[in-house]
Amino acid sequence: MSNEIIDVNAIGDACPIPVVKTMKAVAAAAEGATVVTSVDNLTSVKNLQKFAGEKGLSSSVKDGGDGSWQVSIQVGAGSAEAVKDVDPADYACCTPGNGVVVAITADHMGEGDDELGRTLMKGFIYALTQQEVLPKCVLFYNGGVKLTTEGSDSIEDIKALVDAGVEVLSCGTCLNFYGIAEKLQVGDVTNMYVIAQRQMEASHVVRP
Repeated sequence: MSNEIIDVNAIGDACPIPVVKTMKAVAAAAEGATVVTSVDNLTSVKNLQKFAGEKGLSSSVKDGGDGSWQVSIQVGAGSAEAVKDVDPADYACCTPGNGVVVAITADHMGEGDDELGRTLMKGFIYALTQQEVLPKCVLFYNGGVKLTTEGSDSIEDIKALVDAGVEVLSCGTCLNFYGIAEKLQVGDVTNMYVIAQRQMEASHVVRP
């Protein structure tokens, strides 16, 4: 039995590459070893958990707190044989993961009447959940963070996006500024470096 920790860096890799890298590491590892794959999107986390579950391997996830996650997979007897028939196409991310980032900077949509704007924003977020192709990430900053916190009418719709694999991030500085950091209900807290990174890497950014 081995207690070896095998680190796999899949930061910046699109699906199915994180699964392919992990599969190769598992196949080469000794029984008892732990393969720890670092990724930077929730779709990859879900695909790695799916891979482990389908192959009968024990897995766990740790949130790095900086927009990254570490997925640990325990290598057991027969693991190398079990992963031989993995088809990478089963873990390709067509949706979400199309490179679109939605940046929401206020709790209302458009200018004019704020009450109307809040109604429009609620409708916009719901409409996002109904799209055939979902965004890769939704960023909330400045007044937009009010939508991910207690009292928001959009919590369930945003949770539906998270459940579908969309990365949802709220600006920590903004949450603290408005005094609502403890009221976050959905998604993860992030910083301006990650907010800038997600937008720079996006195929295009939608700002409602």
